[in-house]
Order: sequence, then structure tokens, then C-alpha cells
Amino acid sequence: MNNSSKQRRDARSRRRIRIRKRIRGTADRPRLVVFRSLRHFEGQVIDDDRGITLVGLSTRASEVSRSDSEEDLDGKVADAFAAGRKLGEKAVAAGVDAVVFDRGGYPYHGRVKAFADGARAGGLRF
Repeated sequence: MNNSSKQRRDARSRRRIRIRKRIRGTADRPRLVVFRSLRHFEGQVIDDDRGITLVGLSTRASEVSRSDSEEDLDGKVADAFAAGRKLGEKAVAAGVDAVVFDRGGYPYHGRVKAFADGARAGGLRF
């Protein structure tokens, strides 16, 4: 691993810790946390009080599929939107309607923003 990728990873880690100091998921408003890899995108709805994951979904899941409404989005961004929409639908079915969004140190842009917009389209409020 070269020095610049280590610096980038460490900077994201510092941002993540800074965000987590202020954000906490409860039973009323669980935390929606995201993870972005080079190919895939994952999201989990977590109740920090009990320490359990209520709902989780990834772009690797077979139930995630793009619809015609994401035609204007590019490949991975459209996949993130579809995953967010499906996670929102699953969370609403599990009885969660409002969450706190934890972007995990990533900028609120691109796939992170598309996932959040998809979760809102799926029925979540944040």
C-alpha cells in the first residue's frame, strides 16, 4: 500500500469517528450506515441501544435490480439508488420509518447521495 492510499484511508477513518461522536441510533430512530467499496455498496439499519442490525442490504443481493426510473443514472450510481430503495422498503416493512443517516466518512455525493435518495424513495425519512 502506498503512502497516499494510507493517508486517504486514515482521513476517512478520522471523519468517520468525528461523525460517530454525534450520531447514535435508537429504537425510535435507528442509524442507517453505509459502506462503499470500489464495486459495491452496502447499507445497514442499526439500533445502537440494543447493538443489533435490523435490516441490511448490498448491491450484491439478488433482490436488487434497477428499474426504468434509473435510466438516467450511470451503472454503480443506479445500483446504489436501487439498493437504497429496496433497503427503504425492507425497513418500512420491518416497522422502521425514520432513521439517522451515517455516511461513514464518505462525502455526500455520487453513490452515497444516490443511496440516500433511493432510501427516501423507499419510504424512509431522514
